[in-house]
Amino acid sequence: MSVLPERREQIRSAHAAIILQVVAACQNIHLRAPLEENLRVAAANGWGDLVAVIRHILAGRREPGLLQELDEEDGIIIESILMGLQNPETLPKAGDPADPTLAAPGLASVILAARRGEPGALAWLGDMASQMQRASGDMARMGAALGPLSRNQYDRLKLERGMGPLGRSLLQSVLDALAKAEQQ
Repeated sequence: MSVLPERREQIRSAHAAIILQVVAACQNIHLRAPLEENLRVAAANGWGDLVAVIRHILAGRREPGLLQELDEEDGIIIESILMGLQNPETLPKAGDPADPTLAAPGLASVILAARRGEPGALAWLGDMASQMQRASGDMARMGAALGPLSRNQYDRLKLERGMGPLGRSLLQSVLDALAKAEQQ
């Protein structure tokens, strides 16, 4: 399943800080110490494959083969780093917050694909739900809602239980995107 442009930009935005930090550390060895602490934390939180590839990049490797064996999200992050090293104008902007409205259409399309039983969509949705549930607050609750949504369960009161305003807004955006996609 190909990555939607909105999803790609959402991932780049969400991980802009690490992308920019790695590119800067590749260009200035004195910036590696602060990066190293972030890499230790990332590895401890389940991002071991990503951290291993970043370490290869810091050691000077730049070949596209680094993208092999990475999941979609890690691949987009590494691709952004490699592109940014070649052309800094391709880097995501620092401080640009991730736009949750970009996530809704992408989530809706994957939820619909999972309903149709597409293996790639089922795997991606499961991975995304797991990552979101490891987060706290609204993201964890939204991750928990992905399973019921993929099974065509729309009880909004159950889905939004415990969510704050931002979580409810994202849920509503996903429900709206699902309704729109189902009409097509």
